[in-house]
Amino acid sequence: MSSDDLNLDDILAKGAQDADYNGDYQAGFAAVIGRPNVGKSTLMNELLGQKLSITSHKPQTTRHRIHGILTTDAYQIIYVDTPGMHLGGKKSINDYMNRTANSAFVDVDVILFVVEAGRWTDEDQAVARKLKGADAPVILLINKVDKFENKEALLPFIQKVSEQLTFDALIPVSAYKKIGLQAITDEVLKRLPKQAAIFPEDYVTDRSTRFLAAEIIREKLMRNLGNEVPYGATVEIEQFKFDEEEGRWLVNGLILVERPGQKQIVIGKKGELIKKIGSEARKDLIALLDARVHLELWVKIKENWSDDARALASLGYDDN
Repeated sequence: MSSDDLNLDDILAKGAQDADYNGDYQAGFAAVIGRPNVGKSTLMNELLGQKLSITSHKPQTTRHRIHGILTTDAYQIIYVDTPGMHLGGKKSINDYMNRTANSAFVDVDVILFVVEAGRWTDEDQAVARKLKGADAPVILLINKVDKFENKEALLPFIQKVSEQLTFDALIPVSAYKKIGLQAITDEVLKRLPKQAAIFPEDYVTDRSTRFLAAEIIREKLMRNLGNEVPYGATVEIEQFKFDEEEGRWLVNGLILVERPGQKQIVIGKKGELIKKIGSEARKDLIALLDARVHLELWVKIKENWSDDARALASLGYDDN
């Protein structure tokens, strides 16, 4: 995976050029969609066998579309992780996340609709309505089934969902307990076309390591802060380079918040919270980069960034 963002068309062209197609190989896109906080990112990470998308217990942790690429000798599945489709939220960033989620319906081979076992909300219903116009087959994934000791207790819920949506397959799963993962792969492969690999075999995502570094830092913000502040915060990487002399990566992360009070919360008493966030992020960055990392974090106020379309674009919140 390159450390620089590449044009997707260039990546696809390179993958097609490099692939050795034998006539039996399968490759295609599987979009992972659903409302916020149903476990889409955790599920994709488990399907890939590595952590790629950030996770937390807070809704709307995922803000961007991320391709996770699983390549074997027989197939290549490109899972498309998306922000949760949500109602409410009037800011520009909410519009961006919903547009990003909606874009996952286009040009994919199969849709994985993730819902939470035993819980059907207005947001689930809104997603189901959008799926009625989808061209791709829909596989319903009922996540968090490990919470039900008696699986027959799920039957009324399954019946209710069946009345709201026509789907091609149904799989009870648990991302947390790793239940149903092989069944997902099997069902996806039934619907992927026979064609050469789309991405080069050494790619695990279309995103840059610089982008992933920013997401790692934002994950630690989401996990360590209360319910309000994380939604007014984002992360921008100002420096991302390898120092040959010191043999380590130098990473400078800028945490942007919208109000002075949020800045104080992120910093914490005597700077303890931002040190904790930095320490946790550094561990994950070491694993990501497989090298020593020197991480420095700063906090800056950028008023109203989440409701300013130009600011969002400058921070990487675009539709590309």
